Amino acid sequence: MTDDDMLFFKEWFSDYTRSFYSRDEIDQKNIFLKVEHSHNVLRNMTKITESILLDENRKRLAEASALFHDIGRFPQYAQYKTFRDADSQNHGVLGAETLSKEGVLNSLPANEQQLIINTVKFHNAFAIPSRQSEDIVIFLKLIRDADKVDIFRVFIEYYDSPEEDRASATAFGVPDTPEYSRDMLQALAGGEVASYSSIKTENDFKLMKLSWIYDLHFDKSVELLVERNYINRIIARLPQTVEIGAAIINLHKYVLKKVRNGNGA
Repeated sequence: MTDDDMLFFKEWFSDYTRSFYSRDEIDQKNIFLKVEHSHNVLRNMTKITESILLDENRKRLAEASALFHDIGRFPQYAQYKTFRDADSQNHGVLGAETLSKEGVLNSLPANEQQLIINTVKFHNAFAIPSRQSEDIVIFLKLIRDADKVDIFRVFIEYYDSPEEDRASATAFGVPDTPEYSRDMLQALAGGEVASYSSIKTENDFKLMKLSWIYDLHFDKSVELLVERNYINRIIARLPQTVEIGAAIINLHKYVLKKVRNGNGA
């Protein structure tokens, strides 16, 4: 893959996503949210790949995967007016189908096309599927990290924005009450990734986001969260209870270790 290929992909992405722009203010906010997110995930990918041993061709392939990882969100929203896969279609699978149907990757060798398509297809799975090639596994680890780092930003900005400025499809649709679920807290306290299926309140959603930190594969990804103060900004929006505080202490210890590793300490 060449720099010219990447330039073409960026131009195609811009043209394709622009076709979903709408005069409806709510729809336009939701579409632009995913355009901005895709560009930010690409920037995160560049930073993460610069921190590991990866040749220039594979870096470009990883960046292309980042740019296209949510391409399925656009036809998804156009048809269903939601970003919730459970209420519509799996956006990873839809993205892989979109790339194949549009033929945007046709300039690449078949193996590189398939690498990008499979990365897009499985990027949103709860866990990395088994029986995948070593190449796909490393690319899935990269895209899942780059994606998660920016999703922190998306939700922090959602919480910080006046209600009239929020992208409506970002909302998870659960009550914003003081309660939180035992399952979610236990997952965070135990260093495990919490499940979407256990979310009952906004606090559960925030606990789940923090639990994602235990599923990040690269020290640089954790470092980016720290540099941007995303972790503390989520924590500040949780009830300041003793049991949440204990889980947060363990999380901070884990984060400190990852950042020290990334800095060679």
